Amino acid sequence: MAAAGAPEPVALERVAGALSLLLSPAGSDFSSLQITKHDVLLDTLKSNLSALEKKFEEDPQWKELKNLRDEIASRAEWPQDSVDVTWAFISQLLVLLLCLKQSMVLLAAHFQPSEPNPRTAEAAPALSPDTLSISQQKTVQSALQFVVSLGICPFLLAGVGIPLRCRTEFGAVIQDVISLAAAPPPTHRLYASCIVLLDIAKHASLGSLILSRHFGDIAAGLCQLGYCPMRRKDPSSKCLQEGLKEEDRSQARKALQNILDQVYQPLVVRELIILQGKPPQMCSDMKTQTSVQTPAWLRRLCGQLLSERLMRPHGVQAVVRGILEGAGAGAAGGAGAEAAAADWKKCDMVAKILVSCPQQSISLKDYYQQICPQILDLLHIQDKLVARQFQRVATTTFLTMTREHPQLATEYLLQPVLEPIHQCRCTAEGSSEWDLSPGSIVVKEEELSRSLEDMFKVFVVGNQPCAALLESLLPDLGIVFSLYCFTRQNVSPLRSFCQEILLWMLEKLERKAALAVLKGLVGLDKSMPSLHPLCEFRAAGQGGTMVTVKETSSDEDEVLYQRVASEQDQIEFLVDLLSQRQDCGLAGDFFICCLEELTYVAMENEAKLPPNPLTHTNLLAQEEYQICFVEEQAKKLLTLQVVAVLCERMSETIFTSITQVVEFVAATLKRACLSLTQELESTVEAQTLSMAMGLVAAILGGAVQLKSSDFDVLKKLGPLLEDISSTYPEPVIQELAADLHITISTHGAFSTDVVSAAAEATLKKEPGQVRVQGQPPSRSQRSSEADEIQTHLGQQPQREIPCATPPTSSQTPGASPRQRLSAERTAASEGPRSTSPEQFQEVLLSAYDPEIPTRAAALRTLSCWIEQRDPQALRTQEKLLKVFLENMEHEDTFVYLSAIQGVALLADAYPEEILPSLLAQYGSNPGKYPPQTRMKVGEVLMRIVRALGDMVSKYQDPLIHTFLRGAKDTDSSHRASSLSNLGELCQRLRFLLGPVIHEVTSCLIAIAKTDPVVQVRRAAIHVVVLLLRGLSQQATEVLRDVLKDLYHLLKHVVRFEPDEAAKLHAQLALEELDEIMRNFLFPPQKLEKKIVVLP
Repeated sequence: MAAAGAPEPVALERVAGALSLLLSPAGSDFSSLQITKHDVLLDTLKSNLSALEKKFEEDPQWKELKNLRDEIASRAEWPQDSVDVTWAFISQLLVLLLCLKQSMVLLAAHFQPSEPNPRTAEAAPALSPDTLSISQQKTVQSALQFVVSLGICPFLLAGVGIPLRCRTEFGAVIQDVISLAAAPPPTHRLYASCIVLLDIAKHASLGSLILSRHFGDIAAGLCQLGYCPMRRKDPSSKCLQEGLKEEDRSQARKALQNILDQVYQPLVVRELIILQGKPPQMCSDMKTQTSVQTPAWLRRLCGQLLSERLMRPHGVQAVVRGILEGAGAGAAGGAGAEAAAADWKKCDMVAKILVSCPQQSISLKDYYQQICPQILDLLHIQDKLVARQFQRVATTTFLTMTREHPQLATEYLLQPVLEPIHQCRCTAEGSSEWDLSPGSIVVKEEELSRSLEDMFKVFVVGNQPCAALLESLLPDLGIVFSLYCFTRQNVSPLRSFCQEILLWMLEKLERKAALAVLKGLVGLDKSMPSLHPLCEFRAAGQGGTMVTVKETSSDEDEVLYQRVASEQDQIEFLVDLLSQRQDCGLAGDFFICCLEELTYVAMENEAKLPPNPLTHTNLLAQEEYQICFVEEQAKKLLTLQVVAVLCERMSETIFTSITQVVEFVAATLKRACLSLTQELESTVEAQTLSMAMGLVAAILGGAVQLKSSDFDVLKKLGPLLEDISSTYPEPVIQELAADLHITISTHGAFSTDVVSAAAEATLKKEPGQVRVQGQPPSRSQRSSEADEIQTHLGQQPQREIPCATPPTSSQTPGASPRQRLSAERTAASEGPRSTSPEQFQEVLLSAYDPEIPTRAAALRTLSCWIEQRDPQALRTQEKLLKVFLENMEHEDTFVYLSAIQGVALLADAYPEEILPSLLAQYGSNPGKYPPQTRMKVGEVLMRIVRALGDMVSKYQDPLIHTFLRGAKDTDSSHRASSLSNLGELCQRLRFLLGPVIHEVTSCLIAIAKTDPVVQVRRAAIHVVVLLLRGLSQQATEVLRDVLKDLYHLLKHVVRFEPDEAAKLHAQLALEELDEIMRNFLFPPQKLEKKIVVLP
């Protein structure tokens, strides 16, 4: 019950009924064609007003509503009576809406929901009595539309808001119905409508109905009331602006500011932009002018209000949403969001707005300081529906600010983005404040991931390089590359970000700067900042990466191993990175740069290092000398390692132009000249020089189609070739250098047979006819090797290549045995030629040469002959087997690996004769042969199994028996070797494992559970992994009897095995088994349509 004296609320149904009666459409009495539309509207309004008054007078149930209406009308401060029926109608609507608001407030105040009964089931909470039904909301919306259409829009000045006639056909009728000359004045009507609607909008439910649909019209009316100049030159609008007091104008300005602060800010921005309209445009043809221009005062006011919206907290996002949500983004965007994302012009327009500093800002620096953090927040929008647009706006704004104001953008945009990377740099300023306890976090996972994502969006996706961007990221490339190397060793979502950022930087930097960056990444340039020595990357809990303080290790050998392995991985990862941008030629330039670095180190080695101070007494000088010497040697070794990896990974695609080939040859010739100056003899240098000059000869001989500009590049080799022709000790090289110099100088007009022969030797062609100067080569002289050379140079194949018999080093007088052996090995690798007995005997004797390179080269040559099925080598297979087995006892790795390769190739050719003796030696008693010999024989057997492939099934019985016996050997290394070979064999036998699968499984289970040596247990588990991997989906058929036992074994290892590596092997095997069983139980569905032809 209400308190005594308190007003009783009126039922919402009653107020809604009064509004419905007032808004009832015209009846059937207006059927005459002579009655116009505005007459029908006026008569309808008069009829509805009369019907409402009659209802109040006759119906006693409406007495409460009548009393409330009279009370509110008596308190109203605006004039309600007018000869203009439209204003009388609007006044009644406003009074009834105020009655509805007061009734809803009283109903909500008197509402006391009952407490829930814990004994009954949960039910929905009781609905508040001030809630409007769907039909009531429609009635209120219709009333609001009439108020705006008859009480606000007709009284707006030309150019303020959207005219009614441009909205609907009914709007033109309303414009003719309004009587501007009748009292009250238009300005008072506009003021009363706006102020009363804002009063009604104070109720939450009614406010959402009013401001969501009519905010723009109300804001336009308040702008006109509060800011329109009172003295205007246009006499036609004089009646629309007079009669308002300054107090009322101040109240209108205050009301405008209140709704601008309370309403959803993107809606405010959008309506202000619409209200601001287009800027004035000069148009010579008046007929083409379709709309009235917005007044200058209103454009200035809207611009000021928009700037205020922008300078508010979260103002940037409000402005962006206000502009872009109408294009399809936002909650109501739906399928239009994808189309709006492609509207890059609108995004760029928003970016230009954000870059421009408003007049309200104190200074440009103050504006950037306030706006830039909000721009960075746009990069982190998680809503997928709007993320693409927002990120484009943020990226474009970021890049535009960086281009126009690089210093401010660096301070407020680039530094916050790169701050997590700066923290872990070796030159970080705040490193003294770190918690140096091992494992403490320096950079969190979220910070590092966000920094990399922002860098990718701005640098790579934005793709607008400028000096400020490149200079800001350049010092941090070492950290990014270290993180990339870390992600290459595991699964990480940051790998693609790091890779794309590095590739983008290497592509956009100038070539000289890019080469300097590459040198810094591999460690040749120590000036590039790198990861702090106390920090390390570590996998985080959410799948990302974080930076922590490194744990110190007292094992110096382990630390050294980790450092060496890290350097090797960095080089390989960098080469893999370069291989993804082969078309730009950066890899070839870096390769040439490393070669020049080797030459530079050799030339400056004596100049940089001080004289040997061993005779001095100054210990400090001795220490400095040793440090300098070690650094130079380490740099040289690192350069050699980089060159080796580049040759191994990118040998066929490293050069993309003639210029790079010429620079490579020039670097080789410089190194040769340096060797001559220092009187150093090197077989490797001599062979490299011959190869480089042969490459030039091949280019000049027609391997590629040369242009006149290419000869200008080749002329750079002239001085170097001239020096070699006059100083090199070998006559053949001197003659070739001189002839190449003459051919280059004459642009190929003169060429000798020596050049043609060298070209053919480089292209590895059979002897043929010598090309006659001026005669085009025939089609029979086409060569696939020439195509390979042209592929190196990035050109189309030119098939017409001259050929001649190349002179070999073995035919050169005074050639050393190693040079002759190298030439014979090269000839052996060229094709299956018949070897003479003298040549075969010479190589056979070299296999016992005390010099290790000569012995290894001889073994490699014999292996090549066996692989090519040389008749002379195949006739002496027993002798060759003896030679290889004896060299397997050698302690040098190069020698015994070459011997192992030879035995494997020999066994591949004659398995029935070679394999039994090897198995007997491998399965002999431990004391008969040294353990190293048995291990080497095991390596041979593994290579034989791999080489035989499916043919290994013929020899499966002796192989399996030997390996199973070896698994019980007393030597733990032999047991591990036997198990490794057993895994390789089982991986290839597949279904043939059926008869022996129980023996193999029993052996593996027993060893994995009981063997005391951890390496042997690892090998047993690894056999299971190989077995499952080799059988794949066939495992359920081949291993159906033992699959359960293998599963129990793997689970036992995971639970009880103390060794982490063995656990890892078992986990991998379980994953393989899980994948097999999933595919077996849930086979992939294939959509097949079978067509059966009926007889």
